[in-house]
Amino acid sequence: MTTVRIYQPCQSAMQAGKGKTKEWRVEFETRDPLKPDPLMGWVTSVDMKEELQLSFLSLEKAIQYAKTKGFQYKIYNPTQSSARPKTYGTNFTCARMRGA
Repeated sequence: MTTVRIYQPCQSAMQAGKGKTKEWRVEFETRDPLKPDPLMGWVTSVDMKEELQLSFLSLEKAIQYAKTKGFQYKIYNPTQSSARPKTYGTNFTCARMRGA
């Protein structure tokens, strides 16, 4: 039976925005072992389901999709970041004056 992962992607390390973190993703788990390509050395797989990612607006819709297709599913809870908002001027004040 096919198993899928349902999760919310985390915030990108390269950007400060949270643009693509509100959707839920469904990814297929592969049973095919990953092996290095003899010519280039890249990791390859024969299973094309590994490259498929489906996006849903809510967790309920993602679960409903998995149930209607007859897939087993695992839900991974999103990680919450606790970044405090600060202004640009904070970069130029010393920590002693900020009270930190």
